[in-house]
Amino acid sequence: MPQNAPSFDDLLKAARHSAVHLEMRDQYAVGDEADDFNSWARTGRRDIDPGSEYWAPWVDVISGAVARGVVVRRARIVSEPVTDYIRYEHAGAVVNIAAGEQVRWLPRPHAVDLMLPGADLWIFDGARVLFNHFTGDGNWADPDMELRSEPGIVKQCVDAFEAVWDRAVPHEQYEIH
Repeated sequence: MPQNAPSFDDLLKAARHSAVHLEMRDQYAVGDEADDFNSWARTGRRDIDPGSEYWAPWVDVISGAVARGVVVRRARIVSEPVTDYIRYEHAGAVVNIAAGEQVRWLPRPHAVDLMLPGADLWIFDGARVLFNHFTGDGNWADPDMELRSEPGIVKQCVDAFEAVWDRAVPHEQYEIH
């Protein structure tokens, strides 16, 4: 983002009603997850302690937003059978939920008739969209985020998220395949 653009944390702290996150990749390779993912891949155990050094910053920012009355929802579109990375995300979603997020999963075949944006995104209060840009191998791209507030773009993204949300399976009901 340009230097004068607000950060993700600033956008979430400014949210008053809602923050929604749409994830559409089957694999991410972002550096801040590498050690945790590699440990899970070796041991099959995921850090699910909301107070751990890994999770606490995320839990703090999300639980702070939820405490202010912000509804935080996350929808993930996934291929089945799922990748190891999606298994890893699924194992950690209990912490997202403990922080106050609502999480749902949509198998990709159930999304084929939906018009979806070309990048993962966050939508804040139905007014601003923060697109997350990744390279082909799942690392953050440069620039890694793009903030947009044009009404037409926002509406398309809100409509896409709500269509996914309506079809998606709540976390506690979604079985990994």
